Amino acid sequence: MPAPPSLTPEQRKAALDKAAAARRQRAELKDKMKMGSLTLRELLDQASADEVVGKMKVLAVLESLPGLGKVKARRLMEEIGISDTRRIQGLGANQRQALFEKLAARP
Repeated sequence: MPAPPSLTPEQRKAALDKAAAARRQRAELKDKMKMGSLTLRELLDQASADEVVGKMKVLAVLESLPGLGKVKARRLMEEIGISDTRRIQGLGANQRQALFEKLAARP
């Protein structure tokens, strides 16, 4: 396994700050989804313009939807054929459409 790149203390701090800001933004987005002030469609639309949103895992996003927990989210992804490790930016048009249809049909 290769050694990690050597960074100056300033570069390391900048990288850590960038990672912390990304985690904070992802947490805020998931909270907005839980509260219902942000829809899945709006989040997926943001993914093309925002790198942080695009790198969110689909499973984590689905789990943050109201009424959809870990088990139901995994089951939904299995039905559609989406891998557990898939990120939002990696979703195809057919997978997105299938997600919208399944979630709309959900009671």
